[in-house]
Amino acid sequence: MTTATLEHVNYTVSNAAETAQTLCKLFGWAVRWEGEAMNGVGYTIHVGNESSYLALYEPKDQSGRNIDSSHITAGGLNHVAVVVDDIDAMEAQVKAAGYHPQNHGDYEPGRRFYFDGDDGVEFEIVSYT
Repeated sequence: MTTATLEHVNYTVSNAAETAQTLCKLFGWAVRWEGEAMNGVGYTIHVGNESSYLALYEPKDQSGRNIDSSHITAGGLNHVAVVVDDIDAMEAQVKAAGYHPQNHGDYEPGRRFYFDGDDGVEFEIVSYT
């Protein structure tokens, strides 16, 4: 059987540069690549580390934007989970950035909380230490 590793997730944002800046600041990530999206229909920025990243796609034409709840839309993005070593320090950073941590949980195998980021994308912060 072949072993697979998740490399990236690509999702649409209203402002790729602002979202990239926020994620890099919060999580200590870096921009891995940025440029025009395929066929010139938008712009994409890849942010993350050496092994994985988020591809932030900003379409040129945003007139058709529709923000539905991904929890009821088949194929919707429910949340992006990020593993950290120090969950308390990360929660302080999230608050300092103006976001509101919620739905805290301490259960096996770790501790976690969630916050709503830009464009309604929910982030789960989890620590297994």
